Amino acid sequence: MIELDARLRAIRDTHREAAADLRARALAIDTDPDAMAEHLDSPTYALIRESSIPAAHRAPDAAARPDRGTCLESIVGLVELFQGDVATLLACPSPALAGVFVELLGDEEQKARFYGRLADGQTWSCFAMSEEAAGNDATAMTSRLTPDGAGGWLLHGAKRYIGHGARAGVGVVFARTGRSALSIRAVLVELPLPGWHAERLEMVGLRGAYLSELRFDGVPIPGDALLGQHLPVTRRGIWGAMTTFHNMRMQLAAAAVGTSLAMAEYVAEHRKTAAGLPLVLARAEAARQLVYQAAAQLDVTPERGYLSSVAKLGATRLATDIARWAGAALGPAGLVEHPLLEKWTRDVRALEFMDGTSNIQRLHIARGHQSGHADD
Repeated sequence: MIELDARLRAIRDTHREAAADLRARALAIDTDPDAMAEHLDSPTYALIRESSIPAAHRAPDAAARPDRGTCLESIVGLVELFQGDVATLLACPSPALAGVFVELLGDEEQKARFYGRLADGQTWSCFAMSEEAAGNDATAMTSRLTPDGAGGWLLHGAKRYIGHGARAGVGVVFARTGRSALSIRAVLVELPLPGWHAERLEMVGLRGAYLSELRFDGVPIPGDALLGQHLPVTRRGIWGAMTTFHNMRMQLAAAAVGTSLAMAEYVAEHRKTAAGLPLVLARAEAARQLVYQAAAQLDVTPERGYLSSVAKLGATRLATDIARWAGAALGPAGLVEHPLLEKWTRDVRALEFMDGTSNIQRLHIARGHQSGHADD
């Protein structure tokens, strides 16, 4: 069991207070994810954005804000925020996954450019890897970078289910420079760019994430936009992607746990005698501990994703179970009478498909078990 020290408790409490603001905005953003102007100046959004930006790249008035430096610190805060609302948090302009990757593989000049574009609090980032025919299987991607003859590149291909792709001002895009796994590279893009076409997809759940489809028709990419040039070949594109996915998996597990807790507590508030309520609350708290443990392990061995897959698999299954239970607990018209709960039951379904379905996570877990990671 992970015991929270004073710093972790402070992170938990700060983010717990902010969760109420996210929840208050949830239904409005779900109804119209394009109408974000009234939300962007929220102090909660400032907290999310600024705590995700390294102190060296923050505005002077935010430089003193404490970081969520470790994975465990980040997850402790995120579980609380996700109890407010997952999609509302994802709607916030912030470094998000692109920031994780830029921190791993970007040089100092690239980091300055990336964080500089986000400084106004009005600019979204995107992380573009998944493709319609390949999903998150990076080795099967077909997007490509071809030399332009002048030291730069031309980007061709397409991506699908990319958060904020159609409104991002900066992002990271993966493509191939050749056929081998080591040829998969990532570039920093600063938008708009010629040849970049983007369209928001109509989604049932997680509408605030603004999932989009992208097409690249010879998008010009400067030579200095290629990430990881200063690193060994084996620690560039694909290594950074796998490390980023371990982090993403933890965030999705935290999202599932936070929403599970939110749904269980919502039912407890409106139907205190609901059948099975004590067991549901106990399962949600156990899932919180599993996610904490997996995050702590990732801080020790960031290249090993065994426990993050265990956490994601268990947490997403729990969230869908609790969603079904919550709808039944509030009666035949429960989801009609409680639109926030109805929204959460839609949102949790999407978590199953992000960063690998449950079957993919089972494969990761099996491989990790064969490699002895289950004994760590």
